[in-house]
Amino acid sequence: MYFGGYGYHGTSFEQTYRCYPASFIEKPQIESGDKIIMPPSALDRLASLHIDYPMLFELRNNAAERVSHCGVLEFIAEEGMIYMPYWMMENLLLQEGDFVQVKNATLPKGTYVKLQPHTKDFLDISNPKAILETTLRNYSCLTTGDSIMVAYNNKKYYIDIVETKPSHAISIIETDCEVDFAPPLDYKEPERPIAPAPGKGPAQVEEGPAEAEPKFNPFSGSGRRLDGKPSKNPLMPASTSVSIGKQSGVANGKGTPSAASASQSARQTQGKLVFGSNANRTPKEKQKEAPKDSKQEQPPKEEPKFQAFTGKKYSLRG
Repeated sequence: MYFGGYGYHGTSFEQTYRCYPASFIEKPQIESGDKIIMPPSALDRLASLHIDYPMLFELRNNAAERVSHCGVLEFIAEEGMIYMPYWMMENLLLQEGDFVQVKNATLPKGTYVKLQPHTKDFLDISNPKAILETTLRNYSCLTTGDSIMVAYNNKKYYIDIVETKPSHAISIIETDCEVDFAPPLDYKEPERPIAPAPGKGPAQVEEGPAEAEPKFNPFSGSGRRLDGKPSKNPLMPASTSVSIGKQSGVANGKGTPSAASASQSARQTQGKLVFGSNANRTPKEKQKEAPKDSKQEQPPKEEPKFQAFTGKKYSLRG
């Protein structure tokens, strides 16, 4: 049966085959790699061409416009048919018996590849890089956008090829390739606690009104005598002296402040206090009152002090 024919364009090989999964033949090992099984006639055509080894091929699904790359394991398939891994058919959106175009290709050796697991279970493996390195030995090339399958411990892990360098398709045969991992598709970052908005947090203790600080009252102390006796004329508090000064500023009982009271109020605004109505008196009046005050406030008589050994002596004879 003829499917599209072979193409002989210098060193190129191009053929259209019907594809089937590896479960149709007893070759389950091809599921763990990217190699296909081709018919013997393809080997005859390829042997007559000057192609590069190892043999690499481009697989194209023209109906879905999907492209991938693969290697070849054996040439034992029936004519007009090829067998390929089922995960590769999924990448190309192929069903059993669909047509796929196969063309030989030359790919550069890869230097970098970025992989992204579908599930975070792959990262739970004790050494995922070692498992991946062992699995990729069965692969001959990688294509950006494909999803490869890694089988480990009776479980299948699917990994996306996010990026490849130096080309979108690279060869990984006998090459030192740097491998990087992207976060898994189902990975979710832990939610950070949201800081409470101002005003929505726990009710803060309302601070009570600050207690009024006591104001400074000058000359509000009490006088004391040096001899310890109580003082007869205690000093007036500063607040009383201020009120007395205001009353003395009213002249003739008519409520009109005199010039002296005006000057007194001006001095008070400057932070000075005037006690009583002495501010309105002349210096002479102060001199006349001075002797009266001196008479009234005479110093108390000093009490005789105790003197030791001042007693009289007596004789026992009488």
